[in-house]
Amino acid sequence: MLPTPSNRAVPELDRLSVVVPVYNEERWIGAALDALVESAGRAGIDLDVVVVDDGSSDGTPQVLAERDGREGVRVLTQANAGRVAARRAGVVAARHPWVLLLDSRVITSPEALSWVRDQVAEHPDRTVWCGHVDVDATGNPYAAYWSALVKLGWHRYTRRPRLVSFGAQDFDAYPKGTGCLLLPTDRLRSALTGFTSLYEDASLASDDTRMLRELAAEHRIWLSPRFAFTYHGKSGYRGFVRQAFFRGTTFVDGYLGQSRLIGPAIVVAAVVGIATVATAAWRPRVAGTAVAAGLVAVPAAVRAAGGSAGEVRAAATLTPVFVPTFGAGVLRGLALALVTRLRRRADVP
Repeated sequence: MLPTPSNRAVPELDRLSVVVPVYNEERWIGAALDALVESAGRAGIDLDVVVVDDGSSDGTPQVLAERDGREGVRVLTQANAGRVAARRAGVVAARHPWVLLLDSRVITSPEALSWVRDQVAEHPDRTVWCGHVDVDATGNPYAAYWSALVKLGWHRYTRRPRLVSFGAQDFDAYPKGTGCLLLPTDRLRSALTGFTSLYEDASLASDDTRMLRELAAEHRIWLSPRFAFTYHGKSGYRGFVRQAFFRGTTFVDGYLGQSRLIGPAIVVAAVVGIATVATAAWRPRVAGTAVAAGLVAVPAAVRAAGGSAGEVRAAATLTPVFVPTFGAGVLRGLALALVTRLRRRADVP
């Protein structure tokens, strides 16, 4: 049984710090801030918005300069160091007792903050919330592919969105992330302090799955379609490839040694992938048949999980690109984890 805080231990959700790391998002950061301010205004919440510009090289600094000092927005600037470092800087600067981590492409629904404020007031044990995220995939097959993977991996929730909570035991069964995560500020600071990555390079760390898993061991995490957000995925082939490779690496950090099922599956999948490549060199027909079967199975599974027609098409079209790219990222993650482990062992006297 997880500990339940008393009413006195839970501050009223009337003052909220929001930490928004941003890198080259001149198109979306303004819309994200506008939606956030509107939702907070409807809820009567005093906002302290800390936007951390992680070394943007496009027009993002100019957009932020126009918002700095208005509607509770403060802008911090740092050399490019990755999302983890940007979030840490923002959380350190947060002033209010509650904090919302929000990504720069995530749009807050108008009633989201009003609803969650009422939930905290009526149920003081519900203090950690992951946002319900819908992916806007309109005209964007790359975003549709990521949405398809969400439905494939977490169909227990996506087929019937409802108010649920999960802890460490059923952590892998529900969607979660730090793209819109709400919790008391001191609790997040504690989680960030205790968070450790498998990698030495913090820019490759899984600051969502790995950290949230540790958080779920102490506090149930809540999820509801009423605490709603919309994510606008990136478009373009090159961006999709970079994102797939990066997510393959962070996937290892999030699950290896953490999940009894998915952790070992990562190693097995890597071995199978290498074996398939090796087989292709001397038995190309056998390898080709196995690959073709897999490519047919993925869109079929997405359809069975409740995926839309666009998500099924994206799964059929982009899986041949995603699998080897994501797999290469996984192999990089395994190699980085091994190197880091050996170095840490060598440092122990």
